[in-house]
Amino acid sequence: MTRLNQIVAVEKGIKSRSFQELTEAHHALQKSSLLSGISRTYRPKDEEGEQLPPESTKVQVKGEETIRQTAAILTKLFDVTATKDWANCVAKADVKVDGTTLLEGVPVSYLLFLEKQLADLLTFVRKLPVLDAAESWNYDASADCWATDPVQTVRTKKIPRNHVKAEATEKHPAQVEVYYEDVTVGYWKTVKFSGALPAKRINELVERVEKLQQAVKFAREEANNAEITQQKAGEKIFGYLFA
Repeated sequence: MTRLNQIVAVEKGIKSRSFQELTEAHHALQKSSLLSGISRTYRPKDEEGEQLPPESTKVQVKGEETIRQTAAILTKLFDVTATKDWANCVAKADVKVDGTTLLEGVPVSYLLFLEKQLADLLTFVRKLPVLDAAESWNYDASADCWATDPVQTVRTKKIPRNHVKAEATEKHPAQVEVYYEDVTVGYWKTVKFSGALPAKRINELVERVEKLQQAVKFAREEANNAEITQQKAGEKIFGYLFA
């Protein structure tokens, strides 16, 4: 049976690791270069045209994947803190969202912890990268991220042309001026990729966090009131927040 002093001994280390990993995830999401990808293939205008290799950059950071990783990182922290607080307190209340009980008999100390964590999570969710509204995005299952429709652009090449300013005579050679003309030689097909999230998805997550914040505050106001029973609150919380 786990004892309270054992939980206290490991709590600080788990908090430190969780904060470090969450900070790294947050910083990665702010780097647009890691969220963006592209795929370009080239087709020459005719068989004699120059052949160019395809170009591609993979999306390195994906919003939904980072959300799942964040949930996994914080679940450990939420669980160890829950175990300690359940043992420390007898003042408890239920956390209810939209009439449904999400957590039962929550100690005041853990409700206070939740309030702090949810404030940080709200900041995290509000700063999730949003898909560029100037583009039309569709989810690409094969790339596991969002992608734009292909856009074709023209590749041109400057071709020299001769312009005869004066015809040749018996005494003088012809006067010829060289100029360059832009001629289409091929076409680029470009598809943009992104690991960012639709604005609707982010708004839904913000609403969920804010609802839970309100429920926790109500529970704290209502709350009034060894050997430790291990608590598993993290899975329920993130199962709701990031469903």
